[in-house]
Amino acid sequence: MDKLLEVKNLGVKFKLDGGSIFEAVKGVSFDVPKNSTVALVGESGSGKSVSAMSIIRLLPREQAIISPESEVLFEGRNLLKEPEDAMRRIRGKEISVIFQEPMTSLNPVFTCGDQIAEVLRLHMGMSNAQAWKRAEELMNEVGIPNPQLRMKSYPHEMSGGQQQRVMIAMAIACEPKLLIADEPTTALDVTIQKQILDLIAKLQASHHMSVLFITHDLAVVGEIADHVVVMQNGDIKEKGPVKQIFENPQHPYTKALLSCRPSVESRPKRLPVIDDFMSAEGLKPIHKEERKRGYADGDQIILEVNNLAKHFQLKEGLFKKRDVPAVKGATFKLARGKTLGLVGESGSGKTTVGLTLMRLHDATGGQVLFDGVDLLKLSEKDFMKYKRRIQIVFQNPYASLNPRFTVGQILIEPMTIHNIGKDEQERVQMAMALLKRVGMPEVSFYKYPHEFSGGQRQRIAIARCLTMKPDVLICDESVSALDVSVQAQVLNLLQDLQDEYQMSYIFISHDLAVVKYISDQVMVMSEGAVVEVANSDDIYLNPKQEYTKKLLGSIPKGWQETAAA
Repeated sequence: MDKLLEVKNLGVKFKLDGGSIFEAVKGVSFDVPKNSTVALVGESGSGKSVSAMSIIRLLPREQAIISPESEVLFEGRNLLKEPEDAMRRIRGKEISVIFQEPMTSLNPVFTCGDQIAEVLRLHMGMSNAQAWKRAEELMNEVGIPNPQLRMKSYPHEMSGGQQQRVMIAMAIACEPKLLIADEPTTALDVTIQKQILDLIAKLQASHHMSVLFITHDLAVVGEIADHVVVMQNGDIKEKGPVKQIFENPQHPYTKALLSCRPSVESRPKRLPVIDDFMSAEGLKPIHKEERKRGYADGDQIILEVNNLAKHFQLKEGLFKKRDVPAVKGATFKLARGKTLGLVGESGSGKTTVGLTLMRLHDATGGQVLFDGVDLLKLSEKDFMKYKRRIQIVFQNPYASLNPRFTVGQILIEPMTIHNIGKDEQERVQMAMALLKRVGMPEVSFYKYPHEFSGGQRQRIAIARCLTMKPDVLICDESVSALDVSVQAQVLNLLQDLQDEYQMSYIFISHDLAVVKYISDQVMVMSEGAVVEVANSDDIYLNPKQEYTKKLLGSIPKGWQETAAA
């Protein structure tokens, strides 16, 4: 098989503050054949993005040190030895990149049409008129509706999925030979994710490109890749054809990545984690026993929501305002010790429901009965005691923890505000106990948020909520940005806490496999309205509404199911 790209003995180190050196990539070698898709898989910190950015030399020059033995051969040319002006000609024209976060990759002060046209003028020598016309054709090719109108739109006027399509249009504008896709679907809804994956596969075939697809999700890999390279801690643990990796994985780490992700087919009492497979004693026993889910007639209802509505006022011009309904009469119940999953695409109203329940948004109408008391009618003073009992874990643990506070201060502050604990010493003891409860060492108490990984920060955010001993915990996309292994740890933690404290969860997510695993009942939302509510097993086995069927049909099925179809 002809090789388009050969990476040989790639080693990358970074200079850190204080003069220390960190080895990010440790002599890895892999190939990308012509007209094929190779997936680079691993957790955060495995070295996959560093390897990809080394290929096009986009690592920070002041910090990155590439080993002199390293070679990156693109059609026989060693890119690591090419002069910078030659690399500028290669980037965009022969090798293109789709980055994970399109909003930070697109220039906010230029229209989307201008940004696509710029690539064509720079690399293809087109005139302004030619570039504009071709940019419009590319927008149409990647499936952006009304391309003539959208050419004049700015990035902030587009949805996340549309922004990613603009990035793809820019990447394929010059018909590159190699497309590097760095986690292009991680933060997208399941339906948009499927559209983007299908689009990349279609473009790969029609343009005869090779694709280097970087992800931590092997279910996605099974749908798009021909070959798989599995990385951990800067090393390649396993590589081979996708069929071999999925049907007969050899390395324990590959087996762990395949097993950690929740499946819609089963619901074990506990999800396996990486340590179960990587233990020095060999494979730990995996829990095969299934967990039963669902609401029952005798369940105690702790939260009853009736016709909840929330409208936003958007300015139009100097004097006009437009009324935008975000939630349209949502009605549901939450039982004690049970989990209600909220699913739907971006803009469906899921998060607005959660924030309105917390009174972080003022409701436009409806009732929120908490133990029979309507929270929406309480004064701010009377609502204060209920704030303890209903808490929220936000999606982004980087933004929700105060960077100037130590973890100890973060945990003690809410206890002080709500007079929990008789004195500071008791609060410190309670905070230490909570850190241990969420699997964090006691020394974490004295550290700052930036010293922790995303999964560890999410554990700290959960510990902060537990300081209130809440009855209801709202989890707003709280595991969506985590690696599958860390996600499994957090889901196990949430389940342990529910078993121990009989807490009730409202679990908001666009990941339908995760929702199936943790939810007793599922509520599907679309454009602010509740489309369908049913026990989780029922809704997955027998969805009633077409919208629900569309969502379920978009779940990544992995290689085996795809191959069998």
